[in-house]
Amino acid sequence: MIRALALGAATAAFAAAVAFAQGGERDPWWDPNEGRVFPAQLDYRNAHGTLRLLLDNGPMETKDHPFFTAIGPNGRACVTCHQPADAMSLSAASAARQWGRHGAKDPLFAASDGSNCPSLPQGERASHSLLIDHGLIRIARPWPPKDVKPDFTIEVVRDPSTCNLDPKYGLKGAGMVSVFRRPRPVANFKYIEAMGFAYDPKAGMPLPVDPETGKPVSGNLMADGRVPTLEAQMRDAAGAHLGFLKNLDKGDIARILDFERRIYAAQQIDVRGGPLDGDGSMGGTKTLQISAAGRLGSDGGIPVWSEFEAWEKMSAAEKAKLSPEVREFRESVARGARVFRDKTFLITDTAGINSPIGFGNPVRNSCVFCHNMSYMGMDVAPGQVDLGTTNAPFADPAPHLPLFRITCTGKPHPHYGRTILTSDPGFALTTGKCADVGRITLQTMRGLSARAPYFSNGSAKDLRGVIDYYERRYNIGYTEQEKRDLENLMRAL
Repeated sequence: MIRALALGAATAAFAAAVAFAQGGERDPWWDPNEGRVFPAQLDYRNAHGTLRLLLDNGPMETKDHPFFTAIGPNGRACVTCHQPADAMSLSAASAARQWGRHGAKDPLFAASDGSNCPSLPQGERASHSLLIDHGLIRIARPWPPKDVKPDFTIEVVRDPSTCNLDPKYGLKGAGMVSVFRRPRPVANFKYIEAMGFAYDPKAGMPLPVDPETGKPVSGNLMADGRVPTLEAQMRDAAGAHLGFLKNLDKGDIARILDFERRIYAAQQIDVRGGPLDGDGSMGGTKTLQISAAGRLGSDGGIPVWSEFEAWEKMSAAEKAKLSPEVREFRESVARGARVFRDKTFLITDTAGINSPIGFGNPVRNSCVFCHNMSYMGMDVAPGQVDLGTTNAPFADPAPHLPLFRITCTGKPHPHYGRTILTSDPGFALTTGKCADVGRITLQTMRGLSARAPYFSNGSAKDLRGVIDYYERRYNIGYTEQEKRDLENLMRAL
């Protein structure tokens, strides 16, 4: 009987989701404590097509589930910042929509991190502009880090958020540094946790170790590597973002882990190209669900984005069955996958690649050099990389973000020298090392169409912005056709 009711509820929830995807009937936002059943398959429409989420082992009750239940006084649950329609992240568009509906009353805009600074007047839109306009959550890091003696100093050059200069919450008050980052997607963890190497080839060091179990971990979890495991991330988020007054117990952690390791998200249908697993292609979410994780796709393994190889090899007869629009899109995606793998360029002055041990400076390679995991485009190797997205002179102008001056007190930074201007020191806030300034954990490339903007600080408002950034940063020399092909590839992931 219970199973029948659960399946009935799941069917209703799935039907509602499909109805929204087809006609905008049901709102995609998940509030805490709704008690819906999370179905085995859930589709959401976005600007480029349809995102699909798949849940291993069938539907799941969310009533009283700790991922979906607000336990603390701010009314938030994990789902508040990890929305299914946003590929289990949070798009700036969703944040803006929630502000339009509920204003500061929505738990998303909790003063602690959903505003530019808790000391600002919380009822005003301007106090939440970084979340509403850029999809950024405030991350407050202690400075200096516990049990770490830094080899650099931090000065606040400017701070439109006001928080780093705030007498209560700022660097000189609470001894905290506030940076602003995009929520990372809570999906496809089979790949994010996978370890493709027994050591860190970037630094020639052993893998990071979970201090609770003594076992090595992937190092690809948090943007600044401040915690090594999902369990530790939950405890960190429960106190910092959810405002829980007590720690999650073992049962809560086990249930959240179970959900997070069962959920897969990827773009499934493109508005121009149709089903992404159509006509021999292996795009879409199912391939993620059934494939093995941690495979290095750049060295004789399954090539990264070879899911679209069938579209590259379509016969003339097969192409003739497709409309011109569908054919052109699919050919473009297949070309984009090849450009991603084969177009080489000089990678220069990039900490995590060209230093500390590095592969030479410069080193010639392609996007796959870092985005090398088959099916996922993450880095099989652990560790953080400085792509320059937060550091001068490479970062795009970001007058809305804080700007810090880092002064190295020991050895100069290997690529920037003794003084660095940055909006987010990244991994250096964890290690206290000047050489780590700006190093950020690489992101998953799945579900991109559902979760703009991009990069850890949201500095690329759309996918073309990502491509244009890399073009400038590394002087790659993409043609206009190659840029369009890469954009079509990324929107199909």
